[in-house]
Order: sequence, then C-alpha cells, then structure tokens
Amino acid sequence: MIRFFIPFLLLFSAITFAQNIRLQGVIKDPDGINLEMANVMAIDKETNAMEAYAITNDAGKYQLSLKANTTYIIKVSYIGYTTFEEEFTTGKEDSTKDVVLAEGVELEELEIVHEMPVSIKGDTIVYNADSFTNGSERKLEDVLKKLPGVEVNDDGEVEVEGKKVGKLMVEGKDFFDGDTKLGVQNIPADAVSKVEVLRNYSEVDQLRGVQNNEDNLAMNIKLKDGMKNFWFGNINAGGGEGDGERYVVAPKIFYYNPKYTLNFIGNLNNTGELPLTTQDYFKLTGGFRNIMQRGGTSLNISSNSLGLSLMRNNRAKEIETKFGAANFSYNPTETLTLSGFAIINSSDTEMETINRTVLLDTETGEPETIQDVEETALQRNQFALVKMSSTYKPNQNLQFDYDFLLKTSNQDEANSLLSTVTPETEQSQDVFTDKEQQPFSFNQNINLYYTLNDDNIFAFEAQHLYQDEDPLYSANLGNNPFPDVAGTDPSLSLGLLPANRYNITQNSFVTTNKLDAKLDYYYMVTPKSSLNITLGNTYSYQNYNTSMFQLLDDGTTNDMNDTTDNDVNYVFNDTFLGVHYRFIKGKFEFNPGVTLHNYTTYNEQLGTKTSNDFVTVLPDVFVQFQIKKMERLIYNYTMTANFTDASDFARGLVLRNYKSLFQGNPELDNGLYQNHSLTYFRYDMFNFTQLYGNVTYTHQTDAIKSLSSFAGINQVGTLANSPFADENLIASAGYNRSFARFYKAGVNANVSWSKFNNFRNDDISTTEPATIENATRQVNEQFTQNYRASFSTNYQEVPNIEVGYGYSVNDYADSKFYTESPFANLNYFFWDAFTVRVDYEYNHYYNSDGTSDNEYDFLNADIMYRQKDSHWEFKVSGTNLLNTTSLNDDSFNQFSTYTSRYTVQPRYLLFTVRYNL
Repeated sequence: MIRFFIPFLLLFSAITFAQNIRLQGVIKDPDGINLEMANVMAIDKETNAMEAYAITNDAGKYQLSLKANTTYIIKVSYIGYTTFEEEFTTGKEDSTKDVVLAEGVELEELEIVHEMPVSIKGDTIVYNADSFTNGSERKLEDVLKKLPGVEVNDDGEVEVEGKKVGKLMVEGKDFFDGDTKLGVQNIPADAVSKVEVLRNYSEVDQLRGVQNNEDNLAMNIKLKDGMKNFWFGNINAGGGEGDGERYVVAPKIFYYNPKYTLNFIGNLNNTGELPLTTQDYFKLTGGFRNIMQRGGTSLNISSNSLGLSLMRNNRAKEIETKFGAANFSYNPTETLTLSGFAIINSSDTEMETINRTVLLDTETGEPETIQDVEETALQRNQFALVKMSSTYKPNQNLQFDYDFLLKTSNQDEANSLLSTVTPETEQSQDVFTDKEQQPFSFNQNINLYYTLNDDNIFAFEAQHLYQDEDPLYSANLGNNPFPDVAGTDPSLSLGLLPANRYNITQNSFVTTNKLDAKLDYYYMVTPKSSLNITLGNTYSYQNYNTSMFQLLDDGTTNDMNDTTDNDVNYVFNDTFLGVHYRFIKGKFEFNPGVTLHNYTTYNEQLGTKTSNDFVTVLPDVFVQFQIKKMERLIYNYTMTANFTDASDFARGLVLRNYKSLFQGNPELDNGLYQNHSLTYFRYDMFNFTQLYGNVTYTHQTDAIKSLSSFAGINQVGTLANSPFADENLIASAGYNRSFARFYKAGVNANVSWSKFNNFRNDDISTTEPATIENATRQVNEQFTQNYRASFSTNYQEVPNIEVGYGYSVNDYADSKFYTESPFANLNYFFWDAFTVRVDYEYNHYYNSDGTSDNEYDFLNADIMYRQKDSHWEFKVSGTNLLNTTSLNDDSFNQFSTYTSRYTVQPRYLLFTVRYNL
C-alpha cells in the first residue's frame, strides 16, 4: 500500500506547487538603500492564515510563492521603520512589488498577529515552532526535523551547518549539560514556543569578543506561556505481545519558573528503547571543556575498558532498561546560579552475532587467514552520573564557576563463541569469556574571569581529573592460543601449564590524576585587534598494574611468571607559554599564534626509568573570510604533539582478548600531527538555502603504530614510532533547502580517505625482539563514502511524507562493501484527533567478491488518538512488523577486515496510554 501511496502524494505535491505564482521585489529605505534581513509576510485575507514568508537578502530582494487569483495582506517590517501593510491580489502570472519603508517606530508586537516563522538576530536564528507544526508532533525531535537548516541524526544529535549542537538549554537553563539526546527525545513538542540556534556561542560574556567560537553551537528552547510556573509533561504506560510480553512505563515531568527549574525523566521498558546507550555514557562530559585544546598538546588519557560489545542503533536480540534522570537549576540570588543533574541506568542486553575476520597478507593484501565466529553475549550495564555546577557573577566584570562531574558504572559481560579458522592451522573450538569492570571518575573544574577595564581581561581555568579503572578479563579456551611468544621478545613466555582447557584471567588496575591549569591575559590593542598571552601547565600521574594467572583443571592456580606482571608509573608534565594576536581587516579575521612547550615525561618500571624531555614550538593559525552576514570561509591550521598513556609503556604481557596479547614499549616517543581544515558555510534567507562544506587533511609523523606478530588468528602486538607518515583526508558537504513553505529537501555527502602504515613480524623463530627495522611494512588504504538525499512535506491538513535514499561504500584492502538504504515515512494528523505514522526502511548489503548479499527491511507503524484539549492519549504501535531477524555491518582495523550479522528484536505490538499534565 505504501509503495503506491507515496508516489501519489509526490504527484499531488508537485501539482500543488505548480499552481503557485511568484511575487518578488526589493525592500528599501527612504534613501534608496536596500534593506537586508527585512521580514515579509503574505496573509490570506479570507482565511487570515499566513501563506508565505521571506527574509530579504543583502540586495534587499524577497520572493514569495503564492496562490493564483487570491487576495493577500502583504506586511513588511524592519527594526527602526514603520511596518508596511497593503492589500494585494495575485493574478495568473508572476508579479513584482517593491516597497519603501518609512522611518519611524516599529509597531508593537501585539499589533502584529502573525509572527515570522524564521528571524535572525545577530548570531541567533529564531524559529517560531507553531509555524512548522501541525499537531502530529510528540517530542522536540519531531519539531526540529521540520525546521529549515536543522537536522537530527540517527544518534539523536542535533546538527546545524553540518556541526553538532553541543549544548541544549530550556529558558536559558542547562538541560542535562553536555548531552542533547535527552532533551531531543523527551521534551514535549506542545510545550515548545521558539527554538533559538545560538551560533558562535560562549558561556563567558567577557570572552565573546576575544576568542574564536565559530565551532560552538548551542540551542535554547523557549516555552509557551502556559508552560511556565506550572508542572507540565506526560506519563506513558503500556504493554503488548510479540515474542514474549512487552511493557513500558515512562514518566516525563517538568517545571520552569524564573527562579528554579526541575525536570524528571524515567523509563522502564523491555521494548529496546535506550534513553542513553553505553556509548552515550562514555561520551557524556557534562559540558566540561577541553581547556587545553588550543595549546597544541594532546595527552591521550584513554579508557582502559574491556571493549564491551556495542549495539548498532540500539538494536539487539533483547534489551531491558531501567532509567531515571533528574535535572535542576536554582537562583537563590540574582548573582548566584546553581544547577546539576543525576542519571542512573541499568540495562540487560542479549546479543547474537555471526562475524567473519579476514587477516590480510602483508605483501598481496589478499586474505591470509579467515576466522568465522558465532557469538552470544549477555551483558549487564549499570551506570550513574552526577553533575553539580555553580556560577557566581556579582557584576559584569567578574564571574566565578565551579563544577564537578562524577561517573561510575558496574559492567559485566559473558560471551560464548564458536570459532572456526581457515586454513585449519588450529582446530575449531568453543571459547568462553567474562568481562567485568567498575570504572570511576571524578572531574572538577574551577574558572575565574575578571575584566579590569575595556582593554584588559584575565581568565584563570583549572581542571582536575581522578580516574580509577579495574577491568578484569577471563578466557576459557580449548587450545593454547600462545604456545610461543618469542617473536616479540625471546626472554618472554606466558608460562602456561598443560590443561584440558586453558582458563586465563587478567587483572588490571589503572589510576590517573591529571591537573590542567592556565592563565590567559587579553589586551585590546585596538577595537579590532587583541593580544592573548597564555601561561599554563599540564601534569599527569598514572599507575598501571596488571597480573595474569591460570586456573588449572584441578582447581589450583598457576601464577604463570613475571613476564605477565606490570607495575608502571608514568609522569607527564607540560609547561607552556603561548602568544596569539587576533585582528580584523575588512572582511577578514586573522588569529595566528605560537606556543612554547617544555615537556618532561618518564615511565618507571622493573627498576628502570625511561625519560623523554624536550622543548618545542607549536604554531596555529585561524583565518576567517566573512563574505556576507550569513556566508563565511574559515581556515584552521594546528600542529599538535600527541602523547599516549601508561598502558602503552608497560613491558609485561597483557591479555587484550582471547586471541591477542600486547606488550608495551617504554621507549615510545610522541607523535606530531599537522591538521589543515577549510570550512565553508552559507545560509541564504532569501530562498532558505543552507550550503556547507568541510575539507580536513591530517599528516601524522612519528605516529605510534602497531607492530604485530600473527600465528593464524592469534596476535602478539607491541607499539613503535613509525618513520613513515600516515595521512587522512575527510570531506563533507551538505545542501538543504526549504521552499514554498511546505517542502524541505536535502543532500549530504561524507567521504574519507586514509593511508596507514602498519608493521608485522611473523617470524616467531627470530632471536631478536621485534622492531620496525626487522618487520614487514604493510601499507593499507581505506576509502569510505556515505551519501544521503531526502525530500519531505510539511502540510497542515493533508498527509505528510518523507522519502530518501542512502548509499554507502566501504573500500578496504581486499573488498568493497555496499549498502543501499531507501526509506519512506508517512505522517498524517486528521479529524483533530488521530495521528498515523509509518516508517519504512529497506537495506541491501553486499560486497564486491559476492560472499555477502543480504536484503532486509524494517516497518514500524503507530496510530494515536487524542481529542483536542484532552489530557488522555491512546496509542497502538507495531515495531519490526516485517519481522526482520538480523542486520549487517563491517569495519576495518588496519590489519584485517571485519563483517558481521547480528540478531535484532522480533516483531511486537504495544498498546500505551499517555496522560498529559
């Protein structure tokens, strides 16, 4: 039915659009000067409905798409001028109408019955939500998807200008700072009055004119008047049937007034809905900034997690979730703001995967060893986050901030695998693994900003991170995976004893203390130029402690030998002095700078201390060409010294997984990265067109690279600095346009090319430790392409559709993988009570050598009933109605390609009742 219905709607849309005529003209002031950003509206005289709107471009030109033979009220407004209003009747042909505004006081807001759907105030784009909604929307995400120039990706992240929105606020108050997903998926659509996109956003007023904030985007949600000083939100509860019983309970309660706000979001379900995923937990920073990102140093304090299995798009065989989150803000006085949030989550997940790993030959790039694995994973993930913030601002010249973010989790996963290797250098075997970890981190931040006078500004920022990790990994195998590790170092061996099954456990303990502090001084040389001097220091101390033991068949323990133990202390210190000069010349803005670094680092283990001390200068350049008010071209150049963390220096053997051992290198040096970035953006309000593009090139010298030895699928790896440069080129572009008020179309493309140098030494009989000099160099190139095009309608009274097509190509060393993904969505609000939604996605996944060729599709449908002004809503929904059983994906890890097919939740029906407060 959908296949025939959608083309009919497209034809209907085309016919409707074709019947319109175009009214255009120029808006000027009394002196004949063209007025840019003037607002123009056409109001149907008979229905009193706004038919079309426009904002003039830099030439003062506007364009409206109107119905033929219809009488309209044309209104033109501009700040500082008297609003123009005149009756105009269209004919059958396009028309022209120029307007000269008279100077005078702008009419009061109450006199203008209709608000402009889109307006621009400086760096802020304001959308009037009611101009784009039709009553079928249920959450903020539904509203945002209809706004010109705004996109919501599959992960719930909001994108504008091709960049992610980093902060979401409601009425100017932080909403779960550092995450937009919770707000996008939970704030009720009917509470939203306006959506403000804040470009070049800065949280500190004093620094707006002296820092480059072009990459900072924030979004502020303005509530409708009836939602202020009252509790609002909704409570959902429901149940259903499928392959087992299904349930959901999801309260969402909000309260806002000028002095304090309270928000609560809860969700208990076994329908697969995840308010926050494990990936979200690790990404959630609580809004903490990387205060050293401009200095030229990258210290990789990586998470030493176990690599728990991650779901694709929240899809797995079974998922059960218990989630609760609360957010608040409070202003006890006008000068003090307190805010924070707490999030707790518990999820149980069952996953089934069939995957294939292909190890590539070092010389030919052809498949060398193939491993096929059938895997079942049972995972429990519990985590909690607590964020508290305070801002004290007694006057415009002084601001003091203190924040802390606490993150803790309890994670475990049991895996059962059946592994088959080709060629059969090893027998097929069952493998059982267990992963457990309880990572904890505490991050606190203190900032002080002081403006002495118009020419002198001081900023002190400090951040402390304490992190504690204790990953435990156990593997139970039928075969000894590492009978000989002499290819890595002849003095090392695991010391495994013979057994019917090899049961190995790896304990790890990692503690990190890291302190960043810097003092910035800004001096305004002229009104269009400023000097910035930065003095700072980064200090990090890490202890990395591991041990390994074997549980024998009789229940006794084999402690193996000293080669499986690590006790590493790693100290990193960077004292730096930076100078940047920012000035504006015409349409150009320049901000070049250099930073002098004094690095002192050492790792201490096995009674030996290895140091790496040096001084270097790292430059950076920022250039912006402001072509027009809403069009710009930006060039960024940075040179970054990249340092790793303690785990990569540890000399003792570490069990990474059941088929991989790792041995660190205490002699590692830092890498040096050069990054060039060119970004173009244009937002044309004349025809509501957004065009953006970005090209980024990274050149990595002395990069820290893997040096691996393979025996079949089993790997023993170490690290070394590569004398060969790695390269990476990423390009993205997007074109989005809203036209004739009811239509929105977009095309997006992302391509990435990478060249990696990797090193292998598979000669396990060698008597020398593996080094890059005696290893085989393996050069791999990876080229990925992702394209997406979509078209959608936004009518008020007829069914709305969205149709699109996605296409991706992953070109790895030995094969190309293709995915074709056409999709179609239907949304219809009718009889002022019913809403119908249908979402359909088809996927064709195949590769160039013909070993994979799968087709699968998903169909979801909802029908909702709510009478106007009623508090109650009833909903029947069907998920995975075509009962698709599995999905595919692929990846590449420089030595091998990886493809997988994973099981997803079966079809189920759900009946829910929603009560709106």
